[in-house]
Amino acid sequence: MAWFTIVAIYFVLWWLVLFAVMPFGVRTQSEDGEVTLGTVRSAPSRPHFAKAAFRTTIVSAVLFAGFYWLVVVKGYGFADIPSFIPQEFRSNA
Repeated sequence: MAWFTIVAIYFVLWWLVLFAVMPFGVRTQSEDGEVTLGTVRSAPSRPHFAKAAFRTTIVSAVLFAGFYWLVVVKGYGFADIPSFIPQEFRSNA
């Protein structure tokens, strides 16, 4: 696998994980009881982007390591996906 492919896959994975990790640990302005004028009540009162970015990096690294192990070490690819389905559940088309 080329280095550019590794960077591209990690970049896409990082962004996907970021949006999954961002809501954890965030309190809204209405939960804190201090709604700033001109903002919605559901806006975060203290967004912790650095903490979310750190968590995202850790989770993405673990997921990418699993992906790399499956693709490079074990040699799985898109052509191997049908082999995960047992024969009795496959269509004979």
